[in-house]
Amino acid sequence: MSAAPVPTCLFLDIGGVLLSNGWDLPARQRAVAHFRLDPVELEERHHLASGAYEEGRIGLADYLDWTVFHRERDFTRAQFQQFMRAQSTANPAMLELMRRLKLRHGLKLVVVSNEGRELNAHRIRAFQLDRLVDTFVSSCFVHLRKPDPDIFRLALDLAQTPVRQIVYIENTPMFVQVAEGLGIRSILHTTWQSTRDQLAAIL
Repeated sequence: MSAAPVPTCLFLDIGGVLLSNGWDLPARQRAVAHFRLDPVELEERHHLASGAYEEGRIGLADYLDWTVFHRERDFTRAQFQQFMRAQSTANPAMLELMRRLKLRHGLKLVVVSNEGRELNAHRIRAFQLDRLVDTFVSSCFVHLRKPDPDIFRLALDLAQTPVRQIVYIENTPMFVQVAEGLGIRSILHTTWQSTRDQLAAIL
């Protein structure tokens, strides 16, 4: 069996790889404490609304109407949205690693990510991801989200790179499993050191 070719394209997740997760359970738990929300109610409503928000079928205003502002609050929408944006932080080591590898090897970088439009746009701007990434296959843009295999098929179409020359870096085991089922070599990201070492072995 011939060895796999050297990668020319990386598929990347944003949350948990390039940046912190944007609006995950710990972030919502911090919101519960900060704004004195009912945690059970927020989680129930979030799980009902999050799919439509991440797939771009509703905007942030509707998401917040359904999850937080369905009743009178003693804080404003602007305050809550500012809090949501503030939950995002960079993973500097991973961002620098991707910059170095892209420059050294001429890699094409494609994001495959589940995020709502407003948070996705904020994270792209705030952390200058548009200077690093060539193509954004964000769930809110394409109306598909992981683990749906079609979001990976769409990313393959947009990348126009043979699947054997692609490596996907993802921190969620199920999404790695789905990608590998489509023939996409994958790295389960746990630390930047382990991801760096695995990439060094194939680049």
